[in-house]
Amino acid sequence: MAAPLAFGLFNINNFVCSHPENIATVAKAAEDAGFDSLWTGEHVVLPDPQVPPSPVAPEGRMLDPAVALTYAAAFTKSIKLGTGIIILPQRNPLVLAKELASVDVVSGGRLIFGVGVGYLQPEFDALGISMEDRGNKTLEYIDAMRAIWSADKAAYSGKYVNFAGVSANPKPVQASGPPVVMGGHTGPAWRKAVTHCQGWYGYALDHDAVAKNVEGLRKAAERHERPAWLGELEITVTPRGRLDRDAVDRFAELGVHRLVLIPRGDDVDSWKAYIDDMAKSLL
Repeated sequence: MAAPLAFGLFNINNFVCSHPENIATVAKAAEDAGFDSLWTGEHVVLPDPQVPPSPVAPEGRMLDPAVALTYAAAFTKSIKLGTGIIILPQRNPLVLAKELASVDVVSGGRLIFGVGVGYLQPEFDALGISMEDRGNKTLEYIDAMRAIWSADKAAYSGKYVNFAGVSANPKPVQASGPPVVMGGHTGPAWRKAVTHCQGWYGYALDHDAVAKNVEGLRKAAERHERPAWLGELEITVTPRGRLDRDAVDRFAELGVHRLVLIPRGDDVDSWKAYIDDMAKSLL
């Protein structure tokens, strides 16, 4: 029998929760209800006017993930705090490492570092960053961030990142830094998850799509060596479609460890009601 799933809550920095008082209310409600984690999304800028595949209208409110999670941490005690995801090639890895180490410290070691390679050309263009080779850049950035997080005499030499003779303190509470979760539904994403990450995150997937991705991860694990210290690959999914107990059990049988739910409603009371409904029916 599959193990019980954990449940996370998405959009802790978006829409209703782009207002600080609502972050506090929703974060406390989710923790009290038994959710295991809170998750942010990210786009630094959005195309204006909105063009496919941009997921959000340009007027959409979206707080920076580190800021929103730090604020949520101040009103909670134990719930995990996840970035779902940060577009890593758009960031300076050492600046981001400092920001995320700070989040991990002030939260008492609760951060989950979800990453992705990005897909919006206008966003990359506005930031003056090339989309070329963003996959390899992402892997370098992960390795470089882990180096500055964990080594007393940190150094890294790569194609995109080079540093030595510097330190950044305090280190994250979690040894070697927060667990890294790779987002994406493609072969390269599966490979990166297997070789470099503690987890994988699939967004807006039904059961068939989850099965396809789990099989892709399995085949990637057959072709590529997974460092033993990464442990078992934790699979996190934001589900698509109607969610009831039978649907949850099917996700568990497919190998999913955590479902990250998207609250419904246009105000904080609707989100609190959703949290309560899910707690009673699923958690």
